[in-house]
Amino acid sequence: MAATYEDAALVVQLVRWGTEMGLEEAGRALFADEFDAEAASVDDSPVGKMLAFGETVSTLVKHGILDKDLILDLWAVQAAWDRVGPAARRERERLGEPRFCENFEALVSNAGQ
Repeated sequence: MAATYEDAALVVQLVRWGTEMGLEEAGRALFADEFDAEAASVDDSPVGKMLAFGETVSTLVKHGILDKDLILDLWAVQAAWDRVGPAARRERERLGEPRFCENFEALVSNAGQ
């Protein structure tokens, strides 16, 4: 599927939502040298924000609402998942819920397809 003007309009809304939720600040915290992905928790605000945003965007991609190539071109999905993925996996285990943030991880896993 090729990106459309509808995709672009939705992306602008997502950027607005990200700004409202403080995603830029969360990203700075996640990519700081002192951030430890292995010690991070979903209860950490930057981690929780990135997981919520990433899962939402990834779910829209999964259901064909947003173009995958556009999202992969626009956001560093793999880099973000590398920072928050360990916390998501631990939370899955704690909750016994394998679907927790599954779409975010799947987008990263299927990025080359």
